[in-house]
Amino acid sequence: MQALSVWPLKFGLLVGSRLESELDCSCFVVSRKIRKRHCNFGSSISHTSKVLFLCEPKRSLLRSSVGVGWATEQREEEEASRDKTNSRVNVRELAYSLRAAKTADDVDVVLKEKGELPLQVYCAMIRGFGKDKRLTPAMAVVDWLKRKKSGPNLFIYNSLLGAVKESNGFGETEKILSDMEEEGIAPNIVTYNTLMAIYVEQGEFRKALEVLDLIEEKGFAPSPVTYSTALLVYRRMEDGMGALEFFSELRERYSKREIANYAEHDWEYEFIKLENFVGRICYQVMRRWLVRDENLTTKVLKLLNEMDNAGVKPSKEEHERLIWACTRGDHHHLVGKELYKRVRERFPDDEISLSVCNHLIWLMGKAKRWWAALEIYEDLLEEGPEPNNLSYELVVSHFSILLGAASKRGIWRWGVKLLSKMEDKGIKPQSRHWNAVLVACSKASETAAAIQIFKAMVENGEKPTVVSYGALLSALEKGKLYDEAFKVWNHMIKVGIEPNLHAYTIMASVLTGQGKFNLLDTLFKEMVSKGVEPSVVTYNAVISVCARNGLSGEAYEWFGRMRGEKVEANEITYEVLIEALADDGKPRLAYELHLKAQGEGLKLSAKPYDAVVRAAESYGASIDVNLLGPRPDKEKRG
Repeated sequence: MQALSVWPLKFGLLVGSRLESELDCSCFVVSRKIRKRHCNFGSSISHTSKVLFLCEPKRSLLRSSVGVGWATEQREEEEASRDKTNSRVNVRELAYSLRAAKTADDVDVVLKEKGELPLQVYCAMIRGFGKDKRLTPAMAVVDWLKRKKSGPNLFIYNSLLGAVKESNGFGETEKILSDMEEEGIAPNIVTYNTLMAIYVEQGEFRKALEVLDLIEEKGFAPSPVTYSTALLVYRRMEDGMGALEFFSELRERYSKREIANYAEHDWEYEFIKLENFVGRICYQVMRRWLVRDENLTTKVLKLLNEMDNAGVKPSKEEHERLIWACTRGDHHHLVGKELYKRVRERFPDDEISLSVCNHLIWLMGKAKRWWAALEIYEDLLEEGPEPNNLSYELVVSHFSILLGAASKRGIWRWGVKLLSKMEDKGIKPQSRHWNAVLVACSKASETAAAIQIFKAMVENGEKPTVVSYGALLSALEKGKLYDEAFKVWNHMIKVGIEPNLHAYTIMASVLTGQGKFNLLDTLFKEMVSKGVEPSVVTYNAVISVCARNGLSGEAYEWFGRMRGEKVEANEITYEVLIEALADDGKPRLAYELHLKAQGEGLKLSAKPYDAVVRAAESYGASIDVNLLGPRPDKEKRG
């Protein structure tokens, strides 16, 4: 239950509420004399003193500008309506006794013996019921006041509209406005501000802005709360552009003194608050855009530029919070990079958060913008803050990905540059990084480069692994440096590195290239004894080298051995062997192998087909080409 109390003070009455403790207010009383002033409706209100609450409520920063300002206007109205009294009224007890009231008769039972009560007592109870989400007793109190000769006045109705807003009893809004019209009570700026706030809460944004137009049409002077509520409409619509446009027009009117002529407010100070408010709105709109599934990157970047044009500048903290909202690598990296650039340029004396930088390094990696991630790491080294272990690990992981890509594509020069880049940034390459570059050199048949990388790896204190030796052996084999390959192999065995299938396969190619088939046979037996079963790749390596060296007979022999070991041949096996036999003047055997491959369901390319037909014609072999089927359309299989 909303607890309210009114106590007589030296200069007036103090209205207290549990709301203040709920909002964590630091409240104290300020009493000041105010002069008689004239309202817009021709009536005048005169008071000798005024009592205010100064509060700092515990609310979100976005809503405080509207909520606190709106509440302040309501309090000021209540205070302006106070009648001096020396009586003591326990509003808490009075409101508690009315909490279940549903009709004016229920209210009459409680209040008929109370006599005339100060107007602010009714206002306080009505607003309190609203805070407690009890609109029914609030409506009942107003209905009861209608029976009195004086009836409810503007302050009572404004309090009731405030209760409607607080209790979400929006269905009563039109009825209250109709009652005011019937009673001949004209609304004031507080009425309109409250009505705008109600429409905002209902999601009736068009109606809220229409109220703003009505305010100016009726000749009222909009208050800061009016403009804050209008800006809140754009926030709820997630229309950052609209909020900026509204504020820019408002500022232009202020510069022309069309607003500052109203002396009730310190507009210079109010415009600072409005500017901060519109900046906050734009920040929250952008954050909402960033957390959506759809790609709104362009809108975010455009709004940032429009904020620049409007002179609205988000704080460093808001920039960083927006960076944290960037999590999708497919497009958020563009926003993250722009925000990072702005923080570096606009807040040079306020060091950027290291955790934000690490998040950006991660984001750039997720977006496959590894060079951009490395640039951020370079900034940390040169401008600060000093990178930590997480920064280091993130960058190392990016280097690993880049080197892995270089390895897969055989981009050996790129790999060498990346190794140099790592060393320049104080990042010690590990074995996997050296190996990636070695594999790239091997794939590119860059034997000399592979040798240099292997030497540099050893000189930098990294122990070569079986992958390192395998890549170097492959590069030496492709360069036909067979003697050097033997030396590397023997050194690998000497230092205790157990060869894997890849290393054995490379060494099989080396021995085949040298024509040392006795040693090759020994190598295969050693593989089996160590539990390393030769694969189709191993046999293909031997068959390919034989074919390349014009040894089709040996190639066919190893094909037979492969079949005897029950290792399934693939397309590469058949294509290499068929072409070798055809080129060696054995079209009939090549033809039979082609039919065999087809019988096993393998799809060969056009090259072996053409080789068989060409060899048959050249050597006068009798074959049925129709059995080979139609010539494959493409050189590549599949």
